[in-house]
Amino acid sequence: MSATPLTPAPARAAGAAPTTEAAEQAGPHPAWGHGFEALLRQDPELAGLLLGETERQATGLQLIAAENFTSPAVLATLGSPLTNKYAEGYPGARHHGGCELVDLVERIATDRAKTLFGAEHANVQPHSGTAAVLAAYAALLRPGDTVLAMGLRHGGHLTHGSPANFSGRWFDFVGYGVREDTGLIDYEQVRALAREHRPQAIVCGSISYPRHPDYAAFREIADEVGAYLIVDAAHPIGLVAGGAAPNPVPYADVVCATTHKVLRGPRGGIVLCGARLAEQVDRAVFPFTQGGAQMHTVAAKAVAFGEAATPAFTAYAHRVVANARALGAALAAQGLVLATGGTDTHLLVADVAPLALDAATARRRLAAAAIVLDVCGLAHGTARGLRLGTAALTTQGMGEAEMRHVGMLLGAALRGEGREGQVRAEVADLAGRFPPYRSHM
Repeated sequence: MSATPLTPAPARAAGAAPTTEAAEQAGPHPAWGHGFEALLRQDPELAGLLLGETERQATGLQLIAAENFTSPAVLATLGSPLTNKYAEGYPGARHHGGCELVDLVERIATDRAKTLFGAEHANVQPHSGTAAVLAAYAALLRPGDTVLAMGLRHGGHLTHGSPANFSGRWFDFVGYGVREDTGLIDYEQVRALAREHRPQAIVCGSISYPRHPDYAAFREIADEVGAYLIVDAAHPIGLVAGGAAPNPVPYADVVCATTHKVLRGPRGGIVLCGARLAEQVDRAVFPFTQGGAQMHTVAAKAVAFGEAATPAFTAYAHRVVANARALGAALAAQGLVLATGGTDTHLLVADVAPLALDAATARRRLAAAAIVLDVCGLAHGTARGLRLGTAALTTQGMGEAEMRHVGMLLGAALRGEGREGQVRAEVADLAGRFPPYRSHM
């Protein structure tokens, strides 16, 4: 896609919002169009904050693995009059009148999702990835049931048994992990734990595992103990859509995912399953865990599914993986140690201990250079590492050469050495050459 970059705001203190004058000078946003002008007239204070966030995204390096830049079409749909429509229920069986057109919207979204992922059934209403997982559990489990999932320290999500989350309070979770020598999932441990605990469900999925899971192995273990197999594909689902990662749908009873991240749609969730479980899943989403569908988001999901079905998106997904591997090699050259020795996906996990740093300090130094990423636990020991991904930078149009440059900048920022200002200037120059809403998606 292409658009005119945003007019830079005047210099100001770090972290401060643009002035009202700066917002007024900006005019229509390349992705929001004239809707931004309406916001500016109605609420200049909020318009300034939105402008500041837009500038932050465009002038730094966005390496958070769960983030991406949507297309202008997705953004336009999110800001459409569909946000005004109440639509509890499902197409043809709503609890509100006037749903004839939004019924068509949801059917389009559902059909596109089924085609894209080869699923017999899709529910496109979940408001988030967590909501999608909650619906999967509600469809298949009862409070107190035993569930086998990746341990939180080894990369499991909050919904995989955290005591602070509904999952850890309502179900009895048993955690499997990764091997200390390779960082790869220990399938023999998964099998042994499944035989010992006889779980009602096995969850395959992680927030920080950079390799492709062996879905066939999980299916075999689940069948052996009579368990459902739930795949939480929040991170890899966009790569699946682009043919750059294995598809879990043929192996899983239920697949939960987000529609943002690599998939590059709106923030939201999706549940995929076979026809046998369709009614259970739908009733788990509505009325059990959610009320009315957010039809503007459902429509934006439809747009994203349509975009993901194109050859351009297939090429994009493969570039994301190539960029992650190039960035991983660059980070290793800077002295960082990569979990599992590399990646098959968009995701990298790096240990900064060889640089005599802890993850919190490393993240602060990188933030000071406008390099934004996350930290996560490392599987063995108490240390934490850096978690980063290449989806957003790839959307901006960066390639493997830029990834090598990013790796060098990241290494320089971590070492400090009095070069903080120079590194930040180089980051701004690199980001400025690839503005998010001028690059081709």
